[in-house]
Amino acid sequence: MSLPKFKELERSYGFDEVSIVPGDVTVNPDQTNIEMKIRDLTFAIPIVAAAMDAVVDTDFAIAFSKAGGLPILNCDGVQVRYENPEEILNEIIEAPTDKVTALMQKVYSEPIKDNLLAKRIKKIKKAGAVCAVSLIPATTKKLAPIAEEAGADIIVIQSTVTTARHISKSYRGLSFTDLCRQIRVPIIVGNTVTYSASLELMRTGIDGLLVGIGPGAACTSREVLGIGVPQVTATIDCAAARDVYSKETGRYVSIITDGGIRVSGDMTKAFASGADGVVFGSILTRTQEAPGKGYHWGMSQPSATLPRGTRIRTTVNATLEQVLFGPSHRTDGTENYVGALRTAMGVCGALTIKEFQKTRMVVAPSIKTEGKYFQAIQQAC
Repeated sequence: MSLPKFKELERSYGFDEVSIVPGDVTVNPDQTNIEMKIRDLTFAIPIVAAAMDAVVDTDFAIAFSKAGGLPILNCDGVQVRYENPEEILNEIIEAPTDKVTALMQKVYSEPIKDNLLAKRIKKIKKAGAVCAVSLIPATTKKLAPIAEEAGADIIVIQSTVTTARHISKSYRGLSFTDLCRQIRVPIIVGNTVTYSASLELMRTGIDGLLVGIGPGAACTSREVLGIGVPQVTATIDCAAARDVYSKETGRYVSIITDGGIRVSGDMTKAFASGADGVVFGSILTRTQEAPGKGYHWGMSQPSATLPRGTRIRTTVNATLEQVLFGPSHRTDGTENYVGALRTAMGVCGALTIKEFQKTRMVVAPSIKTEGKYFQAIQQAC
């Protein structure tokens, strides 16, 4: 006798479970176009530097922008709370593991200072770099106009889960529709992982969407809250919403896969799943230019009531140039990410990111283990 079911579970996939199928035609990697667009802004490489204190400070933002990518400064972090953020970063880096969360809770309780927000933006802009800033929904109404006035090129509103509708008895929630009418610069929001939430967010008038709940190396939301969707499935679903919305309106909202990318193969699978861009966090903390000096921590770790992050050690072992463009001296896919993307597009016959998004993919749980007996033995030793 068949029994009634309370709910049906859908199968979803992460990067390790899928593979990209090569094309019938190949092209020279040098001929591929990997530009990313956010409204009328064009970026030479489709990589976003995560809005995390260990990843982006003003100097890193300048360097990353000049390399062609989009850096996002965390305007809920130490850069806008302290005049000398380097001192605070060193305290976090040097703190014992069992005391670092309590330290962060104290450090991040310092009020945000409007003048520091404007000061950081102006420094980045003065250097000729693109400046994007990340705000949280609770502070967006106050800080977004200040950021725009100071010269920010893009405003990003981030939370663990972002929806177009928020129910609260205590205050009137942030309206993305109103914000898009008030702010002239492009607006990116996130994070989300579903088709329906993505489509509803796009209909508010936003310009970009961050996809991913809990996959980051320093994030523990999946463990603490039990929520999330593996990144391949999440990206595919959100990209479907983008295409439906584009057909409806003629507007194109860029999908940016945020989190879960460790090696270049993960990145290429994100694009093949439908992404227009990807976010790098822990990957960039390995660079000599990053302010975290080989450490990385989650944005939700300083929460006063429910920390959902951890400080991890990533170790500095490369320059920003090596990580992005090579030359690579490693065989594990942790350097020359741009070269890997161009090569993958070339073997699939894709001249543009949009063409690469249409590449065939297969479920392939053995893709990293098939025939790799000796590699597995060496890694175990």
